[in-house]
Amino acid sequence: MKIVLKGVPPSCNQFNGRGNVWAYRKAKEEWTRKVYALSRNCPERPKMPLKKALVRIDYFFPDKRRRDEDNYSGKLFMDGLTQAGVIVDDNFWVISKSIHAHLDKANPRTEIMVLSLEGL
Repeated sequence: MKIVLKGVPPSCNQFNGRGNVWAYRKAKEEWTRKVYALSRNCPERPKMPLKKALVRIDYFFPDKRRRDEDNYSGKLFMDGLTQAGVIVDDNFWVISKSIHAHLDKANPRTEIMVLSLEGL
């Protein structure tokens, strides 16, 4: 299953240690809602939530500024995938993640691909 979101979410650095819990909650709710909506409407969505999955996240940034991978862990997306019934949970026993960065000045976006690892 693959979904494509317009833009790239904010870095976790924008929230860590800054005491602005409301800005974090707003961003998390916004990105969770986007992922949920796109996942629910995706024709490739699994019929039952996956018990073992690889979640591949591809960020297409508008520039080549230096960005730390751990600040783009996908935290803002995982609840949306769980709520949409794509994965049963976002813990270590259920998901593995693969995170990649690309450059696309004309079309910054985030692509999330979920692949079943059940039976492997």
